[in-house]
Amino acid sequence: MITAIVLITADVARIPEVAQEIADIDGVTEVYSVAGDADLIAMVRVAQHEDLADTIADRLNKVTGVTGTNTHIAFRTYSSHDLEAAFSLGLDS
Repeated sequence: MITAIVLITADVARIPEVAQEIADIDGVTEVYSVAGDADLIAMVRVAQHEDLADTIADRLNKVTGVTGTNTHIAFRTYSSHDLEAAFSLGLDS
């Protein structure tokens, strides 16, 4: 699974509509409305690198109201859930 974090700038008058359209794209798992340099952050999870181009370049970037994107590809995921699984011996206490 390949995960990309996409920071999105959008036309301020269309942020809710842009967010919903992006959320409806296959491969997009979450869309967050945020404060800061970006208007929205989308989490994209796909099986292959080629799927990133289909999802981000060919679909997400073409949503009416998207004015720019900045994509970050994740190397590893660190979360309490993942760390618990990594260190679990499978023993019941």
